[in-house]
Amino acid sequence: MHRRILLLGMATALAAGSLPAGPQQKQQKQQQQQQQQQPADTSPVVPLTDQQAVDYATTEMLGAWQIGDVELMRKFYAPDVLVVSGYWEPPVQGWDRYLQSYQRQRSRMQGVELNRSNTYLKVVGNMAWVVYQWTFTGRVDGAATSYRGHTTLVYEKRAANWLIVVNHTSIADLPPQPQNPPAAPAATPPPAPTKPN
Repeated sequence: MHRRILLLGMATALAAGSLPAGPQQKQQKQQQQQQQQQPADTSPVVPLTDQQAVDYATTEMLGAWQIGDVELMRKFYAPDVLVVSGYWEPPVQGWDRYLQSYQRQRSRMQGVELNRSNTYLKVVGNMAWVVYQWTFTGRVDGAATSYRGHTTLVYEKRAANWLIVVNHTSIADLPPQPQNPPAAPAATPPPAPTKPN
């Protein structure tokens, strides 16, 4: 008897699951699909101050630069950005031209690590600037490479978003690698005293 009730209950559950969904079930399913398609809201619960927002934008931009996420990078650059690289070359005007330059450069790099330190940040009205030192390590054209330098970012607040309008980078020379000091000449014994004649 218990077995019949159990089988009957399972058959009823299976049959109910195979029946067409009612209007309420369809609506719930559509809402679940829409929630899965919408990106999660990553904005902070507590609004950031302008200084915090600029620092956060700098951190996120550098992270995107390091992993090669150009869509995330684009979020932080003004369309009319002016980029001055650390090399002796003309400045690059505009996001599209900078993107081409960045992608050419990025295609030659592997194992990139970029670290920021000694940051100075100032906000005045709808303008802000960030100055920091950085170290870069990775492989460029297959060879282990390291650089260090300085960057200045100038931000402008446009439509409630802080965007980089100037990015100026300078590469500093690495200090010379310590070399083994030259070997001291072998000590020569003092000349033998001469005997008086």
